[in-house]
Amino acid sequence: MGVERSGPDQRLRDVARAMRGVIELLEVYWTRVPEGFSPVAVSAPQLRVMYVIERREGINLRQLGAELDAAPSSVSRLCDRLEAIGFVRRSSSTASRREVELRLTAQGRAHLDRLRARREERLAAALARASPASRARLMEAVETIRVALTAAVRAEPTESAEPAEPPDTGVQRPPGDGAERRTG
Repeated sequence: MGVERSGPDQRLRDVARAMRGVIELLEVYWTRVPEGFSPVAVSAPQLRVMYVIERREGINLRQLGAELDAAPSSVSRLCDRLEAIGFVRRSSSTASRREVELRLTAQGRAHLDRLRARREERLAAALARASPASRARLMEAVETIRVALTAAVRAEPTESAEPAEPPDTGVQRPPGDGAERRTG
């Protein structure tokens, strides 16, 4: 005989399950990139590396591995490939010549910009099927999720002294929505 689950905990799990489903659909949807979009194929793990480097410019390999929870050899190979295609540049650290700093190149930044623009176009096309009222409710829900995830990321311990922050998603908040706005 099964135990019926109900109440706030079950509703929270239901929301998390629904969000996971949406994220998985987005991963599939976004990988269907039209021919000719980009002359260079970048894998999902390589994109994760690029997102972290973009957010933490000058990060070293050890910190990157900790951020990704990945083995140093795996992180090094990912960076080798990104450097070979011209998206990442390694340079000696100004603090310690034994450390290597990682930075996105202009080409790497341009690739991320094109990728984000293409993803937004495809997502906007899908969302055009929803009613304006549904899109307004979705905007409110997405902002709630963004705030919660930002707080969760900041609460996670990292090896660096500075808090990890997710990249700016470009989500525009409606005026007067009461959301915290950061400056600087």
